[in-house]
Amino acid sequence: MLFKEKFVIPETHRGLLFKDEQFVDLLTTGVHSFWNFNKHYKIQAIHTLNSITNPVSEQILTLADAYPERFAESIQRWETGEQEVGLVYQDQVLKDIKAPAQRGAYWRGNRAIEVRKLNISEDLRVPKALANQLLSTKDAQLRNAALASIVMSTVPEGLVGFLEVDGLQHEVLPPGVHVWWQFNHSIKVTQLDTRLQTMEVNGQEILTKDRVGLRINLSALWQVKEAQQVKSGLVDHKDYLYRELQLALRAVVSTQTLDELLADKNLLNHTIQQIVAEKVAAYGLELKTVGARDIILPGEMKAILAQVVEAEKKAEANLIRRREETQETRSLHNTAKVMEGNPVLLRLKELEILEKITGRVQNLNVYGGLDSVMNDLVKLTERAKA
Repeated sequence: MLFKEKFVIPETHRGLLFKDEQFVDLLTTGVHSFWNFNKHYKIQAIHTLNSITNPVSEQILTLADAYPERFAESIQRWETGEQEVGLVYQDQVLKDIKAPAQRGAYWRGNRAIEVRKLNISEDLRVPKALANQLLSTKDAQLRNAALASIVMSTVPEGLVGFLEVDGLQHEVLPPGVHVWWQFNHSIKVTQLDTRLQTMEVNGQEILTKDRVGLRINLSALWQVKEAQQVKSGLVDHKDYLYRELQLALRAVVSTQTLDELLADKNLLNHTIQQIVAEKVAAYGLELKTVGARDIILPGEMKAILAQVVEAEKKAEANLIRRREETQETRSLHNTAKVMEGNPVLLRLKELEILEKITGRVQNLNVYGGLDSVMNDLVKLTERAKA
């Protein structure tokens, strides 16, 4: 039966007209009529609204390749090279990112779409203004595209970053936010802390030269001075510094006796610092200070050392006591010589002694009067002299 069939293409759609399963034409918005004998004609409606989120499908793009003149006025093609990134703008607003070596098309509509190409063959760094826009965008589609397209690394103040591209070091990064395109490359950022740091070497059990076992805790203050030198020369700079401090501590302690270590701990610190500082400086590290925090003796050695210290203190006390006794005896001898043959001075000394005695007693009984007491004292002194 032969009859005319009417097809309506909505305003937000396009129509693909097929005759006997073969593509015939791209129908625009409107009403279309065909003599559709035995249903030879079929129309496939294509939704074209929101072109950015609903681009031309690969199937339709294949038809457009085969019939370019039929699609020329309805679609806008784009294509990126091997070293190009496509930035998709709609009405001058960034909406999407296209990877290198890709192609596609958008349905033309009321809103202007532009794909700007950015060559990344020489520099993978994302321009600062663009990076800020991608990192702060609220647009869900653009945010998802950015997550798949860029690599971001923040280097804090006091640290140094190293950019590696495809396994090779590319540049040294100062503090700040850095963003790169990750297309076609493997990007990795490592960081080194250049601030002043401490290192603890604890629980080191070492024998001294005189075979006394000690446990020593060491503390060191250090800093990365040449970050590039450290990065290229050492796999793990902290482990390297720890081992050097440990070996130096053992080497120095094993060449000194216990008495020498206890007599001058600063000598131990200074010697270790000299040994280690010279070695680590060759790899860009600076050793500021070294200090033995604790020197722990075995239990029995503590008791012996305590006895030695006690004996030394007793000897010092006895020596001081003898010196004082000798000085006191010498003073008495000198006083006696001065008083000898001088009754007035002797009399004054007696009165001084009598004053001290009477000051210490509560009751004093005097027989014969105070004058008799004083005269008898003098007589006793005189008889002693006689």
